[in-house]
Amino acid sequence: MVVSASMAQPRGGQRDFDPEEMAKRQTERLKETLDLSKDQEKKVYELNLESGKEMSKLRDQRGSGNNDGMREKMSEIRDGQNEKMKKILTDKQWVKYEKYLEERRERMREGRDRR
Repeated sequence: MVVSASMAQPRGGQRDFDPEEMAKRQTERLKETLDLSKDQEKKVYELNLESGKEMSKLRDQRGSGNNDGMREKMSEIRDGQNEKMKKILTDKQWVKYEKYLEERRERMREGRDRR
């Protein structure tokens, strides 16, 4: 039983990233946090989905042993996503979004420090 449970886990602690599910969850969080309009919600979902698919491709490459510049490429995707996000949001929403991102980064740092 232990063997089958461990084999069912993704290699290297990786989770199974479904870009559509991730985009839905991210968009729902942002909808609540930023009070998005229906039009903004649609655009944010499409942007999250596009970015999620790009990230997923990079993760797949990593799984095949191609790690060249992975961190930089992911950072470029996030930077591009933020540039597009700024065009979707109002100035007031953008300030909230930046705060949201900082809090998220802080939670991730804390999670790593506890290990």
